[in-house]
Amino acid sequence: MTLRELEYLIALADHRHFGRAAEACLVSQPTLSTQIRKLEETLGAPLIERTPRTVMLTPFGEDTVERARRIMREVAEIRSSALRSLNPEVGTLRLGIFPTLAPYFLPHAVPRIHTQFPRLETLLIEEKSDALLARLRSGNLDAAILALPVNDDHLKAEFLFEEDFLLAVPGSHPLARRRSLTLGDLDRYDLMLLEEGHCLRDQALDVCRLSGASERTSFRATSLETLRQMVGAEVGITLLPELAALYPASGDIRLLRFDGLSPNRRIGICWRTGSAMGALVQNIADLLREVAQELLAGIRRSPTA
Repeated sequence: MTLRELEYLIALADHRHFGRAAEACLVSQPTLSTQIRKLEETLGAPLIERTPRTVMLTPFGEDTVERARRIMREVAEIRSSALRSLNPEVGTLRLGIFPTLAPYFLPHAVPRIHTQFPRLETLLIEEKSDALLARLRSGNLDAAILALPVNDDHLKAEFLFEEDFLLAVPGSHPLARRRSLTLGDLDRYDLMLLEEGHCLRDQALDVCRLSGASERTSFRATSLETLRQMVGAEVGITLLPELAALYPASGDIRLLRFDGLSPNRRIGICWRTGSAMGALVQNIADLLREVAQELLAGIRRSPTA
């Protein structure tokens, strides 16, 4: 059994087609087919069911593919570790981040990463949290910035910062005259929220449950920017994380803080336990924490937030 044979099997599982799998592996279809048969002979059991139109994995094949993926991830970690041992800050960092944080944090963080690690190429992937976790577990990401907690024994998490939620209301709204408010002040109002799949939606729903507020079910936004612009257009009110206050929206918007224990979200960076990138990610975490502290300190000094 060879690593190349495992690579071919994984490609076949991904594409479910000999021709496309061979193309992805940069070999001919007969070569890939021969190597798969050789692997089956070595293992002594069939891996796939061959039909005229499609490729189906046998139960043993499905199990073998999952084991093969783990083996290939370990091999990639060994190779990465070898490179990192020569120079920990050279290579590519595949970093994921969720969309309700990315546009407000990355423009400040990425230049600092480039300055501190000039020979490190940062490949950024913006996805919803569930997709980021799947990519991280499969080895397609080196690290991901996520809302905490993340409950996974195979991942390490490093706390970065905590940001409060602000209530965004139009300038004409009755609450706009307030300097601050409590959660109880929301019990008569409906909040515009994001669509399903955003971690910010779940966090905002927690606030609704605590305050007695309701969701405005007639509208669900696909992005945080849509919510901000809808507030500016006097369509409704919503919750925004603090870093979103860095960027003004069109229209007259007031951002109100909560008195006492403010609703908030905790942000961290996660990576696989035992990853060769662990030491580098720890250094990146220190830098990101510093950037966030500077940004939040500036926002909290502002009279408008």
